[in-house]
Amino acid sequence: MRTKNYGPFFFKGTMTQNPRFIAVAVLNRVDEERSYAGPLLDHCLSGEAFTEKSDKALATNIVYGTLRRRGELDFLIGSFFRGDIDRMDTGIRNILRTALFQILHTDRIPPYAAVNEAVEMTKKAYPGRSGLVNGILRNIVRSLGRLPCPALGDDPMFPLSVQLSHPPWLLRKWIFELGEEEAKALCEANNEIPPLTIRINRIKNDRSAIIENLRTEGWEAKPCRYATAGVHLYGSAVPVSETSYFREGLLQVQDEASQMIAPFLDPLPGHRVLDLCAGAGIKTTHLAELMENRGMIVAVDNKKRKIDELEVLSRRHGVSIIETVTADATEFLGEKYRGVFDRILVDAPCSGLGTLRRNPEIKWQRQSGEIQGAAELQRRLLAAAVQYMKKGGVMVYSTCAISREENEGNAGAFLDARPDFRRASPPGHFPVEMLDGENSFRSYPHRHGTDGFYAVRLTTREKG
Repeated sequence: MRTKNYGPFFFKGTMTQNPRFIAVAVLNRVDEERSYAGPLLDHCLSGEAFTEKSDKALATNIVYGTLRRRGELDFLIGSFFRGDIDRMDTGIRNILRTALFQILHTDRIPPYAAVNEAVEMTKKAYPGRSGLVNGILRNIVRSLGRLPCPALGDDPMFPLSVQLSHPPWLLRKWIFELGEEEAKALCEANNEIPPLTIRINRIKNDRSAIIENLRTEGWEAKPCRYATAGVHLYGSAVPVSETSYFREGLLQVQDEASQMIAPFLDPLPGHRVLDLCAGAGIKTTHLAELMENRGMIVAVDNKKRKIDELEVLSRRHGVSIIETVTADATEFLGEKYRGVFDRILVDAPCSGLGTLRRNPEIKWQRQSGEIQGAAELQRRLLAAAVQYMKKGGVMVYSTCAISREENEGNAGAFLDARPDFRRASPPGHFPVEMLDGENSFRSYPHRHGTDGFYAVRLTTREKG
């Protein structure tokens, strides 16, 4: 087990000016606290610590690239380290990982520069350990044309897991569920850099006008293929969150597949809608936009912090039809909500394994046993949700996961337990290529260029 020794976090003093220091500091916290890299990076790169766009880009590329390629990087470090790599200090290991990522997977950074930066960083953060870092990295650089390959060992999946930088248990699971070629394509897509994708708030503006404005300001903006309010952005001059478009609620950062959930539920103006696991409200506000801000949405989450974020987001987007409730959605919400909703969204907490392009840390944090635990919670949420639905209403159960237990397994278990329910047909406007054989919504990074999502529409059976 690794010893818990972050080294300096580099958030103070002149070290904050160095993107490589920031990258290591972020990765240390990701490892030791099971944190997400995105919010940590946003915190470190905001404000005036970095004045150069290239420095922000370098820090971001190192953090996400190192997380995506960690399986390969750790194998090579372990091959050149005379000791147990699992006992290496977190900070030393991340200095080595980030340097090796730059050596192997960037074009503009000479290997000697990556090695020198890593050695200098180690001298400041871990006095006396720079010789170890220098020796390992220089030995790897000298061996670049003949790097070792993983042997089969005790796990025949290990060589492929190193090549694709996904843990063996996950690769084995996806091969079983998808077949080897599909699983490999999925892993390769997870290791690619996804586009920055936004959703246009159609209460305040339309997509074509925003695209035109963004292009005028130097952005490369392309409409999404599937999401009718979605736009892919490239070559941004500033973070989206620092633009007037974001501050004024004209747009929201959201993956294209995530943008398909609200249209799949298909709420109409005037409907009463329950969002049972609303989180910070990204999908909730999308529902309101589809409803033209007419009707009622009750948004439930068990974290007050998320509800507060949802309320801020609603105000920014000009949405006034959302009523918030802080509660455990597996418990009864009260008689006033029983049987009153036309639409219910159960966007359930899940393993998040469909979002590895954007959150690569998840594949190293999750364990196989956690999937079953997530599936059990999801079934409880589904069982609780049905009591709030009006007869003939529609409920959507969705996840950002790629696993049978959390997706079709839960849908099947629900329908087995509730013979009074059936699958509802998808909305007529929904893209057919994103539907599976059971008319459920399903997206994959390697097939659709989006995150991996699943959703099923459920409704009551008619008697007769």
